[in-house]
Amino acid sequence: MRTVLRRRDFRLLFAGLAFSMTAESIMLLALAVWVKDLTGSDGMAGATIFAMIAPMVLAPIVGWVVDRFRRRPFLIVANLGTAVVLTPLFLVRDRDDVWIIYAVGALYGLGYVALNAALNGLLKEIMPEELMAEANGALQTVKQGLRLVGPLLGAALYTGAGGWPLALVGVLGFLAAAIAVTVLHVEEPRPHRARLRWVAEVGAGLRHMTAEPALRRAVVGVALAVLVMGFSESLIFAYVDRGLGREPAFVGVLVTVQGIGGLLGGLLSPVVVRRFGEVAALAVGVAVFASGALLLAYPTLWLAFVALVLLGFNLPIALVGMATLVQRRTPGFLLGRVGAASAALISGPQAVSIGTGALLVGVLDFRLLFVAMTVVMLAAATYLWAGRRLSPPSHARPVAIPAQAALANRPATPAPAVPAGVAPGGGAAADRC
Repeated sequence: MRTVLRRRDFRLLFAGLAFSMTAESIMLLALAVWVKDLTGSDGMAGATIFAMIAPMVLAPIVGWVVDRFRRRPFLIVANLGTAVVLTPLFLVRDRDDVWIIYAVGALYGLGYVALNAALNGLLKEIMPEELMAEANGALQTVKQGLRLVGPLLGAALYTGAGGWPLALVGVLGFLAAAIAVTVLHVEEPRPHRARLRWVAEVGAGLRHMTAEPALRRAVVGVALAVLVMGFSESLIFAYVDRGLGREPAFVGVLVTVQGIGGLLGGLLSPVVVRRFGEVAALAVGVAVFASGALLLAYPTLWLAFVALVLLGFNLPIALVGMATLVQRRTPGFLLGRVGAASAALISGPQAVSIGTGALLVGVLDFRLLFVAMTVVMLAAATYLWAGRRLSPPSHARPVAIPAQAALANRPATPAPAVPAGVAPGGGAAADRC
């Protein structure tokens, strides 16, 4: 982390994202608590989270929009727009105003997709390839650290002062992020001008991802893993109740322990990615989660703490591995669409998994389901590990030849390949920002 923080451009971006990530962590659970307090309904409170996740279905279109603009100005506008989107929360007074929270949640979720798509592209612009894993790891370390305190701070802020301070914290966080990105100096190329029908342009990210062997294997393997990983969202309550004989509130203790594992995973994720390569790092992350799920099949308090650390440890490793792979294997002008497409293809199975787990936990023994999770995730880890040579570790990659030496030894440099269905090129019409 120290290496990337020595770079002024990354420090500025890191500072801005720290503000916005703090606002995100505080608001995520607190909005649902606000709805629960206004309505008394668990279902309506849960619908708040759904409202924020639902915009993921529009991710390919959002990614296409992001790719039409330069990353830095888009990130500034998106942060400012997200701050504006949160202001209607100041109008919420009673149960009749819950629709405002839902509408804000949906627009906030849409902004979250756009911000992440733009961030992937901006990191590729400001960071050399060999430091991408460290940059992604630094961001994940902060995000996982905030998971330890953010939701608790948000709930405490709402309990002590009401809903309006939540909106104020969110607005200030995203405004601070926009200011930090404003002072960032980046030389960016002009966006490519669209020459195909918009449907073909939107689908270009998916076509690139399926044509690139490492990306294809990574998405398929991770999608297979999350197809059962979401079971844990419901199983953890059965585990605490029927397995440990504790009150439901004890889930909060286990989530905190999981956050500790996430913090450790964030710190070590660059090392894992460098040592094994991106696809193999994904395999390691999935295998670690599988081992934690297997430990939960035998309910014992001390094993519970070990298992939750393992469950938390895997997530940042997988996220850093996937983000670094997408950044390395994708041309800059496609990064928004590829990042959004991969997120959508993984989030779909995850949503199915969460719903399926909620149904199965009522008819099957939770211990059996944890074992089933382990089996499927080990199969996914094996599939990913078998493709580890598709993205070798950094020390095994060819060393880049300096530009002058390359020109002296080669008569010409071939033009970079362009994914099928995407027309390169620019023009005054494409220079939007």
